Amino acid sequence: MHKRLLRHGTLIGAVLILAGVAFGKAADSSAAEKPKIENYISIRALTSNPPVLSETGLSPGTEKWRALTLEACVRIALDNNPAIQAAREGVSVAQEAVGEANAPYYPELALSAGYSRWERHAFLPNGFARPGMPSAIGPTDDWVAGLKARYILFDSGERRAKLRAAISGKEVAKGDWDRSRQDIALDVHQSYYGLVSALEALSVAGTNLSRAEDHLRLARERKSAGTVPQADVVRAQAQVANERLALVRVENLVRITRGNLNTAMGLSAETPIDVQFRAEEIKQSEEIDITRAYDQALHSRPEIAMALRRVEMAQHAVDGAKSAFGPKVRVEGGYGRQDENFFPDDKDWMVGIIIDMPIFTGFSRTHRLGRTKAELLKEEAEVQRLIRNVRREVWSANSKLKEAYEEIWATAVLVKDAEESVRLTRERYAVGAGTITELLDTQAALARADATRAEAEWNYHIAKASFDHSVGSLIAEEKAAPPQ
Repeated sequence: MHKRLLRHGTLIGAVLILAGVAFGKAADSSAAEKPKIENYISIRALTSNPPVLSETGLSPGTEKWRALTLEACVRIALDNNPAIQAAREGVSVAQEAVGEANAPYYPELALSAGYSRWERHAFLPNGFARPGMPSAIGPTDDWVAGLKARYILFDSGERRAKLRAAISGKEVAKGDWDRSRQDIALDVHQSYYGLVSALEALSVAGTNLSRAEDHLRLARERKSAGTVPQADVVRAQAQVANERLALVRVENLVRITRGNLNTAMGLSAETPIDVQFRAEEIKQSEEIDITRAYDQALHSRPEIAMALRRVEMAQHAVDGAKSAFGPKVRVEGGYGRQDENFFPDDKDWMVGIIIDMPIFTGFSRTHRLGRTKAELLKEEAEVQRLIRNVRREVWSANSKLKEAYEEIWATAVLVKDAEESVRLTRERYAVGAGTITELLDTQAALARADATRAEAEWNYHIAKASFDHSVGSLIAEEKAAPPQ
């Protein structure tokens, strides 16, 4: 009877083992499947229709965008850019890490149940054996069920150090979220002004083409009158062709910069958008107090705040490493039933206090403490490096802003002089006192001056956005509360 049960139990155990192996292989094969890229392509990227964002640009019930202001572009980017979503989920990850680090402050409860069938050889001292006494115990069934509990009373500060490090890690994640917002806003500013600059360059290219066509008409009239040779007409025609080529290039630049702005906003590059620019005040860079800008940057830049939080994390890591040298005290208890029957009747309980005090661990505790101290020094050095880099960024951004401001007024004078030169040269050419070469040269100079003026103006706005980013105030006026 016992042998039959043993064979039956062995067969059941073999079946369970085979089933577990098969299930494990199936789980491994399913986990190795590569995700499909289609799962991560948003619907808006698969269609040319823009998303419904009536508050920020899209007219309700239509597929045409209203002209977007810079503020609207920033709002769209902060809502749609995947980098913001990744940073937000990073805060959620850090929040869960805080909960995980807080778990050891609660008692642990575990419910266990099991069955086993066993047989062991009985080793008896000489003199205890009796004739007919079996030399083995079993086979017998062993049913067990119970509830166990454990709580840490004292751990030399290990739990506290891990919890505080996790809280600091959450603040680092919030700083990364803020940094992502500032970087995305800067990208939007640069892309927005780049598109506006390209649109103005397109207007300038159209004006240059019209001016070249007017000069071609004048050359043909004078050729018909017999006052200039055919060469003047040919040169004017070549100038018109050059201006048309420049117009084609600027049109392509507009398409590229519009795609850049769409990407910065988290939209598909081909989304049909338009922008609306509102004139902004141009301030002299001398009005900026560079010392105050340094102080604002060091207290506002999220990179500095993140670095300080990493120093705090490293300090808690040192405390955690020191706790390994102290004792740990915990209380444990359990209550259950154990018997050879399916519903066990015999009580099985335990309660007690356990003290763990490591004596020798192969110097692992010493090396861990040395490693955490070195990491702390590394993070402190990183703070000093960031301070110098931030000051350099503020200094460079302020210098670039000053240069852009001076370029605006210099190019304004340049354009005014070039326009007057074209006017005078055209009048001289119209009455036969000038040559086509002089007229085309002054026209080319005016075209360069117009392009330089447009570039200088938008470079100023880009430089202003870069300076605001360097001091951490690019989107301070609409700063949102970080995710919890």
